[in-house]
Amino acid sequence: MDRIRIIGGAPLHGAIPISGAKNAALPLMIASLLTEDTLELTNVPRLADINSLLRILGNHGVDYTIAGKRPGQTAETGQTIRLSARHIIDTTAPYELVSTMRASFWVIAPLVARIGEARVSMPGGCAIGTRPVDLLIMALERLGAEIEIDRGYVIARAPKGLRGGEIAFPKVTVGGTHVALMAAALADGVTVIDNAAREPEVADLAACLIKMGAKIAGAGTSRIVVEGVSRLHGATHEVLPDRIETGTYAMAVAMTGGDVLLQNTRPELLESALEVLRRAGTDIVASNEGIRVRRNGAAIAPVDVTTDPYPGFPTDLQAQIMALMTRAKGTSRIRETIFENRFMHVQELARLGARIRLDGDCALVEGVERLKGAPVMATDLRASVSLVIAGLAAEGETTINRVYHLDRGFEALEVKLGRCGAQIERLRG
Repeated sequence: MDRIRIIGGAPLHGAIPISGAKNAALPLMIASLLTEDTLELTNVPRLADINSLLRILGNHGVDYTIAGKRPGQTAETGQTIRLSARHIIDTTAPYELVSTMRASFWVIAPLVARIGEARVSMPGGCAIGTRPVDLLIMALERLGAEIEIDRGYVIARAPKGLRGGEIAFPKVTVGGTHVALMAAALADGVTVIDNAAREPEVADLAACLIKMGAKIAGAGTSRIVVEGVSRLHGATHEVLPDRIETGTYAMAVAMTGGDVLLQNTRPELLESALEVLRRAGTDIVASNEGIRVRRNGAAIAPVDVTTDPYPGFPTDLQAQIMALMTRAKGTSRIRETIFENRFMHVQELARLGARIRLDGDCALVEGVERLKGAPVMATDLRASVSLVIAGLAAEGETTINRVYHLDRGFEALEVKLGRCGAQIERLRG
């Protein structure tokens, strides 16, 4: 099993290209099931989760091709994938495939919308709480689907097609909004989605569906109106930049010191996180090239952070900001409101010398003068990269085990950091 080895203490200088967003690419790939025509996606990141979803889609009968590299492309630049679901040969998504990645459950929406039936295993993925699918099922029921749960599978049927309806989510759910959008696109009539997720990835899915012929208004707001159409056609769509990767590398620069240009990304995707970094003492400058992040060696200031749905501070950056705050001059308070059990990185950060006290959904982080390298274990995707950030600033050697979590969400991480001066390498086997 691969490990990441880091010798800490080197400031970061240079440029890091930001990949396409995994959290946008996955629902976009699933949307290919809505049409018999070809959907071409560009700027798709090279990640384990992308490959897992390709296997799941292939099981349904989706043909796909991955375009060869173009001049100037490198291993960490986006790829082009063409997906064609002309013939859906199987409406079952089996446990052995769905259990590896939670987002794959979303195939239930286009399958029942286009074919009239779907049988999808209950999902798996990172162990950061229950993250139930009840709101996703509720959305489909509001559109007329008949739902049955049998031996770990959710079976959805709509033999006469879905019909428009009112979907009012009791709490904001990104997955539920994705499912509602895809199902409503082919439903008969008008669907209104209230308390919809406002995340950029939701707006990106809506933009792609509109290119495919869907009639959608209000994406990016809390109220989305979808007028169903009888069929969708093919399109070409570029995946938006990964705001979580952007924020992660920005926090790595803030942690280590240095000056790095994060290329091909947009500040409006993560304004709340950038504002927190500014309060912590980091210079953030946006330009046409991307976002420049600089810390000239001044002390890191403590900040209080509460995770919230977009446009609030992202839960997917909570572990990373906690790593940064372990070196702040003072005490920080970090509150997690989205997922339970998302403080599993605390024990591993403590192995590096961090002082963190948990109190319910809050973590009090008392900054320390120095961290010291040690062997640590990744527990989930975001926790694993928080250990990388801490290791970059720790004295001596840090070895991060179970880095397959990293490969699910960060493309060529050790290559990108290494080009900016980090002493980091992947140990195979």
